[in-house]
Amino acid sequence: MAVDNKKIAQEVLEAVGGKDNVTSATHCMTRLRLTLKDMGLPNEETVKNINGVIGVVQAGGQYQVIIGQNVPKVYAEFCNMTGLAMQETIKENLDGPKEKLSLKGIGKAIMDYTSGTMAPMIPAMMGAGLCKALLALLGPYMFNVIGETDNLYILLNFVYDGFFYFLPIMVGFNAAKKVNIPPTLGAFMGGILLAPAFMDIVTAGTPFDIFGIPVTLVNYSQSMVPALLSVAFMGLVYRFLAKVMPDTLTTIFTPFLTLVAAVPVSLIALAPLGNIIANALGAGIAAFGNFGFIGSAFIGAIWEFLVMTGMHGPVIMTMMVDFFEKGYMTGASVAPNAATWACWGVALGAFLRLKNKQEKSTAGGFFVSGIVGGITEPTLYGLCMKYRRCFLTLIIGGAVGGAYLGFTKACTYTFGASNFLNLITFTGSTTANLVNGIVGSVLALVAAAAATYFIGFSKEDLKA
Repeated sequence: MAVDNKKIAQEVLEAVGGKDNVTSATHCMTRLRLTLKDMGLPNEETVKNINGVIGVVQAGGQYQVIIGQNVPKVYAEFCNMTGLAMQETIKENLDGPKEKLSLKGIGKAIMDYTSGTMAPMIPAMMGAGLCKALLALLGPYMFNVIGETDNLYILLNFVYDGFFYFLPIMVGFNAAKKVNIPPTLGAFMGGILLAPAFMDIVTAGTPFDIFGIPVTLVNYSQSMVPALLSVAFMGLVYRFLAKVMPDTLTTIFTPFLTLVAAVPVSLIALAPLGNIIANALGAGIAAFGNFGFIGSAFIGAIWEFLVMTGMHGPVIMTMMVDFFEKGYMTGASVAPNAATWACWGVALGAFLRLKNKQEKSTAGGFFVSGIVGGITEPTLYGLCMKYRRCFLTLIIGGAVGGAYLGFTKACTYTFGASNFLNLITFTGSTTANLVNGIVGSVLALVAAAAATYFIGFSKEDLKA
C-alpha cells in the first residue's frame, strides 16, 4: 500500500501542537527534526502511534520524529502546511520568554547551525561520491577499463571536484539560510575563500596583509569550518546593519558594508581559526586510532546507541570535517559502517530464531528495510527495545566488525548510500581495501546474526 506522506505530515503537525508551536524544521536521512517553542506540548505516545512513524527522540534541543527513507517527502508536505521555507528557520515569538544563555543552549545552537547547513548537501555529496566510486572501479587501480588520460576518467574526476573543491561556497549558501541572511551573500563569502587571486598567493607563499595585519595563507578548498565561522559573523553584521540602515539605502549599502566588515575579519581571523578547529577535530578522531583496532571496536560497539539518542550528529560532523580535510576516512571513522551492518545482522538473527510467524515476519521486514532501505531504527526500536538481549548482540557485531576494519586500516574514500551499497565507499585505492571493507561489514552482520540466534532471546522470550 502506498505511503500517504501528506497524511503523516498532517498528523505529526497536529500531534506536536500545530504550526504555532513549530519554530523550525529540517530533516536528515530518516528523521524529521523539529525545533519547538514548547517541547513539553507533544504527546509522545500519540506521535509514536501515527501510521508511518517509527519512533520519537528528543536530543540536541530537537524533537526528532523517526520516519524512514520517505522523510524528504514528508518534510516537503510539512513545510507546505506550516509555511516554513525549505531548510530555513522562522523567528521565535519576540514577545515570548527568551532562553537563558547556557552551555547547553550554546551547544544546541551550534548543532542546529551545523546540521542545518550540512543536511541539504547530502544528495549532492552522495552523487559526487558515487562518481568517485565509479572512477575507482573503472580506473587503472581496479578493473582498468579506462586510463587516467581518458576523457571519461577526467570527466568523473572533475564532477567529483565540482562538489568537494567548491565546498566552502555550498556551505556558505546553506549557512546563510540558517542565520537568516541572503544565501547568495553566504555563497559569496565561500567564493572569496576560493578566489583565484587568493589561491595564487597561497600557492606561491607570497606575504599578504590587510590594513597591515598579516593574513594566514591557507588553502580553504574542500574545507567546511572556515566558511561556517565566516558566515556566522557575517550574519551578525548583516542583521545589525539591516536594523539601523534607512529603508531607502538598505538594498545597496547593507550587503556592501557587510562585506567591508566581514571579509577582513574572515581572512585575518575566522577562516584561519576554522582551519585550526578542523585540524583539532580531525586529531580528536585520529586519537581513537592511537588505540588501534580497539578504538574502532569501541566506536562500532556504541554507535547505534548514539543513533538512538540522536547524539551521533556531532560525531558525524567531526568525521565529515576530517574527511573534507584529508579526502578519506579510516579507523574509528569507518567503524559506524560495521555498526550499521551489525544492526541488520540482529534483524537477520531474529528472523532465523523466532518461531512465531508474526514476530518472524516482522524481523524479516526489519532486515529488508535495513539492508535495502538503509534504516536501522525499526530494528533498534521494534526489536532491541522489546528483546533487550539483542542490544548485547548488537554490541558484539559492531565490535567485531569495527575491530576488523581498524586492524586492516580499511579506508572509505567517498560518501555513499545508507543501504548495502555503502560498500562502494571502500573503492578509491586498492582492491585489498575494498575486500577488507566488504569482509569487515559482512563480518559484523554475521557475528551479530549468530549472537542474536544463540543468545539474543531468553527461554521465556521464545516460549512467548
